[in-house]
Amino acid sequence: MKLIYGTHNPSKLESMIKMLEGLNLCITGLGELNMEIKESEETGKDPLSNAAQKATSYFEQIRKPIFSCDSGLYFEGVDEKDQPGVLIKRINGNNLTYREMLSYYSNLASKYGGKLIAYYKNAICLVMDENNIYKYDGEDIYSEKFYIVDKPHKKYREGFPLDSLSVEIKSMKYYYDLEGNDSEKLGVIHGFRNFFIRSLKDYSNNNLDYVGLEAAAEKISS
Repeated sequence: MKLIYGTHNPSKLESMIKMLEGLNLCITGLGELNMEIKESEETGKDPLSNAAQKATSYFEQIRKPIFSCDSGLYFEGVDEKDQPGVLIKRINGNNLTYREMLSYYSNLASKYGGKLIAYYKNAICLVMDENNIYKYDGEDIYSEKFYIVDKPHKKYREGFPLDSLSVEIKSMKYYYDLEGNDSEKLGVIHGFRNFFIRSLKDYSNNNLDYVGLEAAAEKISS
């Protein structure tokens, strides 16, 4: 089954493809469409609102099944003015580059003694058609709690700048240094996989005339 991920970020696309590996899904990004796509606004106050806003906006343009994700970054024990929430990249009214994000959050961690307890609230919205829209922001797709630290790892990946500052609380190791661990996942793999299994099974049950979908759903859950 083909689904479009509503993102131009190749790192996010690669990460999602890895998380959904083994399911009967072919995931492509907006960059592979041979058409001009107008960027969706993100004016929601929480990740789910922004995910739905993006997915529905892109669906209206391409008229094909598409999903979008959004995240909010939250810290424990910081002043309200230092709480990014959904405005991870937009600081003091300015949209930061990825390198500027790395510098900003490194300095913020330094301000609070060198490390911050952090976690991501993640959300996803899948639009199959006008009448079948699936939204989810359950805790099983939230990240585990981790540290954002003031000293970046030597490894840097464009599109995921804060991975270079992310440290596992239990081991006090950078996620990049954990064997067999993809830092951007931070414990959310099963939650995302289960979302697609549930949503596509429900769509299949309600749209039996959709050619091949029922069989695809069975393969997804196997």
